[in-house]
Amino acid sequence: MTVTRFAPSPTGYLHIGGLRTALFSWLTAKHNNGKFLLRIEDTDMARNSEEALEAIIKAFDWVGLDYDGEAVYQSKRFDLYKQYTEQLLEEGKAYKCYMTREELDALREEQMAKKERPRYDGRYRDFTGTPPEGVEPVIRIKAPQEGVISFVDGVKGEINIAASEVDDFIIARADGTPTYNFVVAIDDALMGLTDVIRGDDHLYNTPKQIVVYNALGFRIPKFYHVAMINNEQGKKLSKRDGATDVMEYKTQGFLPEALLNFLVRLGWSYGDQEIFSLEEMIELFDPKDINKSSSSYNLDKLLWLNAHYIKNTPNVKLAELLKDFGVDVVEHDKLEMLLDATKERGKTLVELAEQIRLILHTPTEYDPKAVKKAFKGEAKEILTDFIAMLQTWEKPLHLPSDYHAVLEKIVEEKGIGFGKIGQPLRVSLLGAMTGSGLDEIMAIIGVDETIERIERAVATIE
Repeated sequence: MTVTRFAPSPTGYLHIGGLRTALFSWLTAKHNNGKFLLRIEDTDMARNSEEALEAIIKAFDWVGLDYDGEAVYQSKRFDLYKQYTEQLLEEGKAYKCYMTREELDALREEQMAKKERPRYDGRYRDFTGTPPEGVEPVIRIKAPQEGVISFVDGVKGEINIAASEVDDFIIARADGTPTYNFVVAIDDALMGLTDVIRGDDHLYNTPKQIVVYNALGFRIPKFYHVAMINNEQGKKLSKRDGATDVMEYKTQGFLPEALLNFLVRLGWSYGDQEIFSLEEMIELFDPKDINKSSSSYNLDKLLWLNAHYIKNTPNVKLAELLKDFGVDVVEHDKLEMLLDATKERGKTLVELAEQIRLILHTPTEYDPKAVKKAFKGEAKEILTDFIAMLQTWEKPLHLPSDYHAVLEKIVEEKGIGFGKIGQPLRVSLLGAMTGSGLDEIMAIIGVDETIERIERAVATIE
């Protein structure tokens, strides 16, 4: 059975790079009817944040990436890690190192002066003498001293690293707390991981973890190291570019479906297809198809996808989502008409909410530039005649088509172009030269409100 995981550290919020890794891992598990596990790597007690942890869980809930079983917390497994440390010591595969910080700094300065790569020199590897007094030892694992550490990366191909590049790294600090590469290897093995998908900033952690796997007799999983997401200039993604808290995307009015669709295409493709439902992602995704090269964050693409998903979201669901953006139209008697008129114009839920407010709220002021352009010449007369026509119209005025007929009539009777009525009418109804179709707006607010708004505008025209 395929088993994947996502293992965030609660020292900060979940960013989109992490969410993409989680998505790739989740899709791999789902595609193979396997398991997707969540592990919280919270061994850094000084930097852990309960708020960040809650934000990570909340982000998972928002995008709908469910995980199997309970989340595993490394902070609750220290006794387990200690057992494996003791096992390696007893088997002679690890040892106590009494090197002081001063000695280590001096060694590094000496190596750098010789233009050598700084590394521990193994001076306590086979130490049998009397331990120096007053020094709490760290525990180092015995890394192989010759040969090659090899593994096949599912994205990058075969990786060969000389064993000499990996020194006897620390697996437990002087205070007994275990180190990252040690606990990651143990947890991945004990949780039954078959595939480890992560950013390629972890690529050179892999040889160290393989050393741990081999020392403990664990099976080594398949690794996939995914290239980073760059900004549009090809540089590392910053907060300004979009490397922000995932929940900020919710605040900005993005739909989780759009964000996941956007992320799956950052480093993976299926022909020329751009839009994928979650079901299609599960069916088509294969980690072996992950691109080797870095991908570029493109906000315009994300906005385009979000607009697509907004247009295709049922109006009842949209109405519920809009509550978070200060617009409650769930009980509006013309809900369908209102959202059909506006959702083509909103790339985000924030923009959609603004379009709805524009229609539902009577303007209290008018955009000066729009006034200068629209309220001139015959505008006052045309608007006044339009009011009269609405008041005396013999047929019911309910649908946009009903109001469109009135617009056509005044254009015909006055012998004017549509702009002569369209521009001043739009500013009268919305206060600006923007918004949905005029016939839709009037049908939504009704004939009485339409007349009232026009009369209010006419009163301002000199």
